[in-house]
Amino acid sequence: MHATSSRDGARAALGQLLLGELLIGSVGVFVHESGQDPVTAVFYRCLFGGLFLLSWGLARGHLRGLLQERELLRGALFSGVLLVLNWVALFAGMARSSIGVATLVYHFFPFVMLILAALLQGERTRPADLAWTLLGFVGVACSSDPVRLWQSADLSYLIGIGLTLLAAVLCGASLLMSRQIGRKRPFALVMIQCWVGVAMLAGFSSTSVFHAGPHWFWLFGLGVIHSGIVYVLFYSSYPRLPVVTIAVVAFVYPLVTLLLDYLIYGHHLVPVQLAGLVLIVLGTLGVNLKWRLGWSRAPQTSA
Repeated sequence: MHATSSRDGARAALGQLLLGELLIGSVGVFVHESGQDPVTAVFYRCLFGGLFLLSWGLARGHLRGLLQERELLRGALFSGVLLVLNWVALFAGMARSSIGVATLVYHFFPFVMLILAALLQGERTRPADLAWTLLGFVGVACSSDPVRLWQSADLSYLIGIGLTLLAAVLCGASLLMSRQIGRKRPFALVMIQCWVGVAMLAGFSSTSVFHAGPHWFWLFGLGVIHSGIVYVLFYSSYPRLPVVTIAVVAFVYPLVTLLLDYLIYGHHLVPVQLAGLVLIVLGTLGVNLKWRLGWSRAPQTSA
C-alpha cells in the first residue's frame, strides 16, 4: 500500500513538473504580446506574481515566522536584485534577437552556477564536469547562429545575444545564492524576490500601460502564471522527484519555446543552431547527472 501511494505521489509530482515546464515555455510569447518594454514587463510580472504568491502563502501557511528569519530576508534581498536584473536582460535580449534563440543562449545558466560555485564557494569540480561545461558553451555559441554573427548580424542582434548571456550570468548567480539560503523555504524566497522587483522597478515602469486593452491579459498572465503558478508547481514537485527526472524534464521549457516561436512568429532554427541545442542538452545532462567521460579513469577494484 505504501509503495503504491509513493508511486502515485511521484506520478502526480511528475505531472506537476511537466505542466510547470510547459507553462514557463510560453513566457517569451507573453512578453512579446504584451507590447511593453522589458522593465515594464518585469515590473508587472513581479507585481502580479508577488500578489499571487502572497495570497497563496498566507492561505497555505507558508509564510509563518518569516519575519524572524533575518538571514533568509537578507539573502532574498540580494538574490532578488540579481533575479530581477536577469529577467530584464533576458526580455531585452528576446526583443533584439528572437524568443527561441534567446532561450537557447540563456540555457548557459546551469554552467554559470557550476563555475561560480567552484570559484566563489570552493566546491570541488570534476574534470568531467568542466568538459561538459565546455561542450555546453560550444552549444551556446552554435545556438546564437555564428554564421549570421560573422556575416550579416546587425548591432541590435549582437546586443540581444550579449544581453541574453548577461541574463544567464545573473540567473546563475541568483540561483546559486538562492540555493544556499532557500533550501527550507523556497516558496517564501521567491515571493520576497518578486516584491524586491516591485520596489526596484516601480519608478521605471512605463505609464503608457494605463489604458484598457489586451496587454493587461498578457501582463497578468506573465505574473500569475509564470511567477506564481509555475513556481508553486516546481517547488511542490521537486522534493518528490529524483534529480535525473528534474534534469531531463527541464528541457521541455526550451523545446516548447522553440515550437511556439516557430508556430506563432515563423522563426526556425538553422542546422548549426539545432546542433547547438543538442550540445546544450548533452552538456547540461552530463553535469546534472554526473556522467563520466569515456576517457575518465575507472575506479580501481581490489583483487
